[in-house]
Amino acid sequence: MSETKNNPETISDKELAEMVAQTDTGARHPLGFPGKLLFGIPLAWSLFQLWYASPLPFIFGIGVFNDTEARAIHLAFALFLAFTAYPASKRSPRDHVPILDWIFAFLGAASAAYIYIFYEQLSGRSGAPITIDIVVGVCGMVMLLEATRRALGPPLMVVAIVFLIYTFGGPYMPDVIAHKGQSLVKVISHQWLTTEGVFGVALGVSTSFVFLFVLFGAMLEQAGAGNYFIKMAFALLGHMRGGPAKAAVVASAATGLISGSSIANVATTGTFTIPLMKRVGFPGTKAGAVEVAASTNGQLTPPVMGAAAFLMIEYVGISYIEVIKHAFLPAVISYIALVYIVHLEALKAGMKGLPRRTHSTLAQKLMTFAAIVAGTCLIGLGVYYGIGWIKDYTGDAALYIVAALGFAAYLGLLKFSARYPELEMDDPDDPLLVLPEVGPTVKVGLYFLLPIVVLMWCLTVERFSPGLSAFWATVFMIFIVLTQRPLQAMFRGEPGDGKWGQGVQECIDGLVHGARNMIGIGVATAAAGIVVGTITLTGIGQVMVEFVEFISGGNLLAALLFTAVICIILGMGLPTTANYIVVASLMAPVVVSLAATNGLIVPLIAVHMFVFYFGILADDTPPVGLAAFAAAAIAKSDPIKTGIQGFMYDIRTAILPFLFIFNTQLLMIGIGNWFELLLVIASATIAMLLFAAATQGYWLTKSRLWESLVLLLIAFTLFRPGYWWDMVYSPINVMPPAGIEELAQEVPPEGNLQLLATGENLDGKRETRAMLLPMGPAGPGKERLTNAGIVEYRVEGERVIVDMVGFSTQAQEAGLDMDWEILNVQVTAERPPKQIMFIPALILLWLLALVQRKRHQPDPVPETA
Repeated sequence: MSETKNNPETISDKELAEMVAQTDTGARHPLGFPGKLLFGIPLAWSLFQLWYASPLPFIFGIGVFNDTEARAIHLAFALFLAFTAYPASKRSPRDHVPILDWIFAFLGAASAAYIYIFYEQLSGRSGAPITIDIVVGVCGMVMLLEATRRALGPPLMVVAIVFLIYTFGGPYMPDVIAHKGQSLVKVISHQWLTTEGVFGVALGVSTSFVFLFVLFGAMLEQAGAGNYFIKMAFALLGHMRGGPAKAAVVASAATGLISGSSIANVATTGTFTIPLMKRVGFPGTKAGAVEVAASTNGQLTPPVMGAAAFLMIEYVGISYIEVIKHAFLPAVISYIALVYIVHLEALKAGMKGLPRRTHSTLAQKLMTFAAIVAGTCLIGLGVYYGIGWIKDYTGDAALYIVAALGFAAYLGLLKFSARYPELEMDDPDDPLLVLPEVGPTVKVGLYFLLPIVVLMWCLTVERFSPGLSAFWATVFMIFIVLTQRPLQAMFRGEPGDGKWGQGVQECIDGLVHGARNMIGIGVATAAAGIVVGTITLTGIGQVMVEFVEFISGGNLLAALLFTAVICIILGMGLPTTANYIVVASLMAPVVVSLAATNGLIVPLIAVHMFVFYFGILADDTPPVGLAAFAAAAIAKSDPIKTGIQGFMYDIRTAILPFLFIFNTQLLMIGIGNWFELLLVIASATIAMLLFAAATQGYWLTKSRLWESLVLLLIAFTLFRPGYWWDMVYSPINVMPPAGIEELAQEVPPEGNLQLLATGENLDGKRETRAMLLPMGPAGPGKERLTNAGIVEYRVEGERVIVDMVGFSTQAQEAGLDMDWEILNVQVTAERPPKQIMFIPALILLWLLALVQRKRHQPDPVPETA
């Protein structure tokens, strides 16, 4: 094989860097004054976002921006940088900015800043724009569409244009989607001059939350945390069979904590992991596919989740902690399954791990593991109760005391880390490469965990907003970047000349890099706002309900498949965040409504997670999966084959959304106690491992077709035991509606009342819907029904007719309206726990294990200790 193909520094790697730059930060890096400007503008953007997120404007009473003003400034920065950092085409110059791009940059920035500069005047003439407002709005829309094309490619721009054409051409559309149409003045006013379109919720989330989290990740990466996570994963897992691939999965999961981009994740971890996977026996296609699957799943990992987590806060109306709680279990079991898939691939190929420098006994390993677990628990309890005690007894002084303790912890861990040499990324093609030692590798970067602890503390304990939590974590991270190198030099007794300057430069570089990473997200959320604005302006949402119900024949599973296909098709060209905004805005209400007409209550968060998961899968779906192209460039493999193999690995991720629609316990919804939680975690993890084994055709040995089918049956039973149990015991008792008041009174405090109702919708069509109404605290049935929205009703024999529904109540949001009839009230039935179905499933698994053990041949290749 030629040297070119083995050397990682080939043209393919340059193309990879170009690809990452083109999709994440912009491929243009001019020299001279334009270069300084493209360095200073992102720096100013980061400083503005830090100022906006901090409490300082309110302390000093200056520089206070409301949400709309901040969104306008945010988009002005994004548009300016989109035209100056992203070339117009592949032939456009990279070393200088053409004059036309400067014009576009200033026009785009001025159009967005117009909302900030003339905010008071625009507020005074809301709904009655003058000519200059419309001119600026048209200019801004055109510049936004062109900026979207440059930063994200044509697909999102085309989607936005299609929705704009639909807005104007309503009367000429097919009858099923026709509407009266809108004038230019109405469209521009709605899309550009209000918060219903471009400057809507999505851009607001980008401004308030996403920027700070992306900046936090950029500072972590600048400090060396990315390298630390990769090396730690290899030190811990590289000795196992197929160890480099397992380490790639864990490293990508850790990198996913600080990066919301699957392509950046591939570029960060893949340049080291893919050559090592090939070295231990993985073909280039499979090595690249493992990295693709691991990196796309990095967007599932809280807290960043590709910015979608923050959008879910606004769209679903739940807290950030709730989003993390719902996302946690699917992300964890998805990664566990990928590690297991890698293990099965290694078993099939008879692979070995990499040699360790030192060897330890089983007893030493168990002692080390126990010490880590015990130490983590003790530290966690000490921090939680210690800080709680400090807050109780010191009052306002607690902030300064906790800050001093955090500084002391940082100094202590930094001094501890200084005993060990700095981590440097090895050459994966070095024939003498051995694994780094576990102890020194883990210990040298423990202080990187402190900002993550600060972030999670602010979110979960202090209950700060996500933006303020990210602000404090980022400030701490900036402090670490500024001080880590000079302090480490001091602790090691090395000369500190230039270390402070290096820290300042790295901090500035991190601020600039974080802002350039945000260009695409800022533009994407603004462009996706056009779609959202079209939905609110034309009422196409209700049309989509009828359209999907028609093509799916009213079948919920068919509607879910239709939604999944839309996500994957759009995701081939749209970034995950934009894909999520578009499909969630269109399809989430449709799925919830269709489920209700099928008598199934599906939580809105479950549908949003469904859309999010399939949007992520598009990153490795041929023929356009960009992550697959990036991995193939490193692996020197065919990108289409790499994408197909990556999608095959990601089938386990594709099956999860369908499962948690029908079994919301996988999202930690409806779990009553700790035992039930542990049972859900254990059963879901085992089920996912068995599903992975079935799809790989290998469990204890190579599986026959019928054995794979049995594994799928067992996995399904563990995932959704209620499917079989409902055939034996009905999950609900259907009660006559006349006793609704008494039944409402019997609902436990903060419990829900489920009922089935029928009536005419806004279009005059009769429909039947299942509804779940929260009853709130204990009290008289009539009072609880009133609080839920059923204000007045009458009983006519065995019929119950609703006379009045409260405005903006849960009943109204569920679809209940005046003159609707309540058909029945559905009460949870007393029955044995559905988890009893686990017993026959596990017995069947045991019998299958006996069958496969008879064919199992001991592996002649011993696993490295």
